[in-house]
Amino acid sequence: MTNNDILRRVRYSLDLKDAQSLTLFAQGGIEIDEAQFLALLAKEEDANYHSCSNEQLLGFLDGLVLQERGPRDGGPAPKNDSAEPMNNQVFKKLRVALQLKEDDILSLLALAGFIVRKPELTSLFRKPDHKHFKACGDQFLRNFLQGLALQRRHGATPTDAESAE
Repeated sequence: MTNNDILRRVRYSLDLKDAQSLTLFAQGGIEIDEAQFLALLAKEEDANYHSCSNEQLLGFLDGLVLQERGPRDGGPAPKNDSAEPMNNQVFKKLRVALQLKEDDILSLLALAGFIVRKPELTSLFRKPDHKHFKACGDQFLRNFLQGLALQRRHGATPTDAESAE
């Protein structure tokens, strides 16, 4: 998944308007105007498409964390770990911003029809040098964002996923 795709999916899942999204970028320390933002949302084949950098996406997610949770108690905001795979960083920031517990994440994944066990999930949140660390793949992140969209925009619940099977 590209950073642009992740940005579009998060924005859709959380039903964020353009003005809200620009505010999140600003809160995350990223200054962009509306034209630049629309270029990040454009499809790759569009003439005004611009690739979303890791710094821009992480800044947007940092703004989301600040908006949803407020500033961190006891010190400065954590630095982004460039040694950690991008998908893991995105997943962690969304988990923190949305205050999701393990069971919440497992439910969202189940909504998307993606069944995962707790040990597999916890391995995504470990430090990269831990022996049980696992990189978050595109399929995992895509299914998480799909489950989030189903829950937030369509009011689906885990029991809806079970009854569809």
